[in-house]
Amino acid sequence: MKPDVICLMASSVDGRTLPSRWRPKGSGDLFEQVHDQLGGDAWLIGRVTGQEFAKGTAYPATTTERFPRENWIIRRDAKAHGVVLDAHGKICWGRSDIGGDPIVAVLTEAVSDAHLAGLRSEGVSYIFAGATELDLADVLDVVARELGVKRLLLEGGGGTNGAFLRAGLVDEFNLVLCPAIDGAKGAPSVFDSTEAHSGERAPITAMTLESCKPLEGGAVWLRYRISNGSALPAQASHG
Repeated sequence: MKPDVICLMASSVDGRTLPSRWRPKGSGDLFEQVHDQLGGDAWLIGRVTGQEFAKGTAYPATTTERFPRENWIIRRDAKAHGVVLDAHGKICWGRSDIGGDPIVAVLTEAVSDAHLAGLRSEGVSYIFAGATELDLADVLDVVARELGVKRLLLEGGGGTNGAFLRAGLVDEFNLVLCPAIDGAKGAPSVFDSTEAHSGERAPITAMTLESCKPLEGGAVWLRYRISNGSALPAQASHG
């Protein structure tokens, strides 16, 4: 059964998500506070965002070992999992958890045995959700089935958020709107797409404001329930 997908992002009032560019500076730890209050069983990010947490340099390029393309889960009983889309196995983790949450890499079956060996050597769990490209609906099915996830926090980047949105898979949107402005080109946004998908629109039929809560420093927590119509199957971006 598909988990409830709750997108959570923090942005400036012009929808940009890189705090180092905001003026005035500073948003504190509001994102983390809301993350904790939402209480997901897992959180999910894309490859580019995931790379920011990586500490390794590179796994060995070859291995004599051969691994079946089967899900490999080390900890099923964790309070929360950090799920990271890495379709082609580009992230060398150098760690097995983020903030105490075990990492679960989401791969395609095209990933090399050498990469799987590297993940295993570091104690990083992995699951498969596609032959050569990730199928987002399959990603949700696998994390629900293998990890028991019922509430998934979707937390960026914008390309990954946009791919789930266009696939009609986002059930709720939470925005921590910070009293700051970016005001220039080139910064990542809450939802984005590749050039190939720039003409596609999300199948949203309604957004219902569930709550609007003031936070410290003039920030606001907006919480919307999303109603989706039918959508075409979508593949993950690299965000």
